[in-house]
Amino acid sequence: MSIPELRHVPPMLEKHGPPLISWYALQNSLLLRMGGAVAAVAMLAIVGMSVSGLVAESTQGGGEAINRSGSLRMQSWYMANLYLATPADGAGKMADALREFEATLADPTILTMLPPANTTELTVIWHGMLQEWRQGIRPRFLDVAQGRPVPLDAAARMALLDETRRFVGQIDRLVKQLENMTEAKIRVMRMVLGGTLALTLLVVLLTIWLIHTQLVSPLKRLLDLSRHVGRGDLTVRTPYTGEDELGLLGRAFNSMAEDLSKLYRDLEGRVKQKTAELTRSNQSLELLYHSIARLHGAIPDSKTYREVLCDIEVLLGLGHGTLCLGEQGEQDRRVVASTMQPNDADPCATMDCLRCHVVNHTSIRITENFHRHLTLPLSDAEHQYGVLILEIPLGVEIETWQVQLLEALSRHIGVAIGAERRIEQNRRLALLEERAVIARELHDSLAQSLAYMKIQVSRLKSAMKAGQPTEEVMEELRDGLNGAYQQLRELLATFRLRMDGNNLHSALEQTVAEFAQRGEIEISLDMSTSLCPLSPNEEIHILQIVREALSNVLHHAHAKRARVGLNCLAEGSVQLLVEDDGEGIVKPADPHHYGMTIMEERTRSLNGELTFEALPQNGTRVALVFTPRRVQSQTAQLSGLQPSRA
Repeated sequence: MSIPELRHVPPMLEKHGPPLISWYALQNSLLLRMGGAVAAVAMLAIVGMSVSGLVAESTQGGGEAINRSGSLRMQSWYMANLYLATPADGAGKMADALREFEATLADPTILTMLPPANTTELTVIWHGMLQEWRQGIRPRFLDVAQGRPVPLDAAARMALLDETRRFVGQIDRLVKQLENMTEAKIRVMRMVLGGTLALTLLVVLLTIWLIHTQLVSPLKRLLDLSRHVGRGDLTVRTPYTGEDELGLLGRAFNSMAEDLSKLYRDLEGRVKQKTAELTRSNQSLELLYHSIARLHGAIPDSKTYREVLCDIEVLLGLGHGTLCLGEQGEQDRRVVASTMQPNDADPCATMDCLRCHVVNHTSIRITENFHRHLTLPLSDAEHQYGVLILEIPLGVEIETWQVQLLEALSRHIGVAIGAERRIEQNRRLALLEERAVIARELHDSLAQSLAYMKIQVSRLKSAMKAGQPTEEVMEELRDGLNGAYQQLRELLATFRLRMDGNNLHSALEQTVAEFAQRGEIEISLDMSTSLCPLSPNEEIHILQIVREALSNVLHHAHAKRARVGLNCLAEGSVQLLVEDDGEGIVKPADPHHYGMTIMEERTRSLNGELTFEALPQNGTRVALVFTPRRVQSQTAQLSGLQPSRA
């Protein structure tokens, strides 16, 4: 919205030069008018203060000059008295009086009050007084001061008194003139101050009227109109559309109200459009939410995929769809879910899905019956598992946001399929690993015992044929059977061992409690590996080594107390300690005992180090130290990021 510019100055005004242009600007600028009024008030104030200052400066010392001039009368009568009295010391006093009188006449305070022009009345009186003093009065008093004889008869006395009276009269006229001149200056100052005050009041009243009529009232009206606009009334208009600043503001206000009314007229359509967009966004979010909840909540099946296809049809207004699996290069293609009806043109029916997997990107394909189908690949970051095919009904144009939504949904379907296959693969690997562990345990323990007993059976058969004593062989065979049975029970306990969703600490607590109850000994547990990242496989190996070590303590150590400690070292390694106060390390002579061998094999699986050592007093310490695989991989990554040194 643009504010109208000031109209151009008419050419007839431009001919008259700057004064007329300034007057035109003054007429069309409220700020200039108010500024001029304020400047006028300031100018009147400055003029009044300046005149007052000048008058005060000119009248400064006037009172002192009047007092000094008035003192000349007293001094004149004093010298006349000295002249008539003629005391013995009259000459000295007369000389002092003359000097004081001359000093008063030459006083700067009196001389500064005299106008520079000699034609003024005050100057004439001053010069007449000086002439009378110098030619008539002063010579008489000077004779007395110099000690010369003076006539003192009655006629001389009367003449002196008459001259002194005339001289004092001239001094009175001088004093009166000084007073009149001072009062005249004060009257001038009063007149100037009164005039400036009256003009100032007039200008202030005019300024107040100007502000009220041309600023306050229009602003109040604009404020009232703005409140109407705020309440939704866009039909109001302001009449203030002149050429000054408020006129420009009024025209801008009217233009703004007009534009707002146009915007409000279009607002309903925009609201409908935005409502449709929000509805579409909500539908998209609803489709994604329900689809993701179905795909990732549990292992998806054909029913789950069919529900997703039905949601797509309902929320996006598309036709029936088909979800076909099969990776590129494979011949096994199968439809896992479809909402196609018998009379629909199935794009995959004739070629057993082979044609559906040619493309690995989103595309729209037209079949032989001129039906349009949208094909989207089902893939994750690694593989493409199939395609999602949706029919586009006749007369329906698929929009960009629908394609983007379907692509996102197809990626989620691909991720769900990939996750399902990885879960299945992990289950197979876990089953194979479990079978390998069982085979290894049987081979390392029970198989060797059975092989040993097979040898003993051969010995027994040979001895029986040869008629030799068989008691020793039977005893060894019985011990072997007992050992094999004991190993079988241990293996069954090991294979039945589960973490049951608990952590390693809980499993070790259960194990310690179990062996403490079985052997009726005191076993303590000290564990602080909360900061050590252990995998489930490493936790199982640690648990089995602890069980094997505690089994040795129960069967061979004859201990009263034992301790199990599991700690995380500073460099990230894990340390396992199993200590007892039994008989110490005794190498078993029975070939059927494989506990230490099994612990060593598990230690090699952990890439660790296992040691057996006797304690200083009594007992044995089994120590295992290894670095978890996760710590090893982190260390390898950090070393790979560091620059190599030459």
